[in-house]
Amino acid sequence: MSVTSVITRRTAPGHQLPDTAEPEKATFRHSLHAEWIKIRTMRSTLWVVLGTLVIGVGLASLNGASAGDEYATMPPADQAVFDPLATSLKGYMLAQVTLALLGGLVVTAEYGSRTIVSTLTAVPHRGRVLAAKAVVLAVMAYGAALATMVVGFVVGQSALEGAGAPYATLSDPQALRAVFGGALYLTLAALLGFAVGTLIRSTTATVTTMFATMLIVPAFGPALPGPLADWTATYWPPSAGGQIVTAYRDPELLGPWPGLAVMAGCVAVLLVAAFLTFRRRDA
Repeated sequence: MSVTSVITRRTAPGHQLPDTAEPEKATFRHSLHAEWIKIRTMRSTLWVVLGTLVIGVGLASLNGASAGDEYATMPPADQAVFDPLATSLKGYMLAQVTLALLGGLVVTAEYGSRTIVSTLTAVPHRGRVLAAKAVVLAVMAYGAALATMVVGFVVGQSALEGAGAPYATLSDPQALRAVFGGALYLTLAALLGFAVGTLIRSTTATVTTMFATMLIVPAFGPALPGPLADWTATYWPPSAGGQIVTAYRDPELLGPWPGLAVMAGCVAVLLVAAFLTFRRRDA
């Protein structure tokens, strides 16, 4: 009997096709799984994560070795404010940029390839899509950031110890705060890039914005007029948040946790703006 006759008999008058199950509605768990697959399989993800780790560990080793060699010849005033934590964790300054770029690519890559259209077709609930992206990004970024901070700390402190300079251990409460708080800061940097990427939707513009925000403004802030330079050093979110990796307390700057709170508040505001924009704007 041919396939055609079978179909004809089953669809003849008086016969009914078997009921088919309704397609399962996409839940937040499904969105998380889909976004995990998309982020994990992006070619840029592996390189960004590896680059973050190499940068953090490489700068920790270089800074630890150079600062350790210079410590013995420093003036007493410089030795008094020598900060072994900031010395070994200075790699965060470039790591924040790489993770912010990863956060931006999570969104802009889909807009560039136009796969965002199929994503929103499969899951029309736009808030759920963006929330799933943010959660997966935060988990991945925190894992990469924590590994970078821990390994960078160990390598940097070993270099300082070998050079006979002051060093810290992970049993030091300040060290734990700097390592785990630094990982939180880098995760916030990734979410900042994510929010900016959602608002801008352009990879090039997002990259430019992140470089300016996290490197150029803090670097050139001291050259600004007096009050503006002071405000930038104290309250500019990346500058304020970066205090979390320091041990030396500058009384003119925010403390580690208040500084991180400023960074978190800025990221929260931009994420709210990103969610509102994403829900209202055409794909």
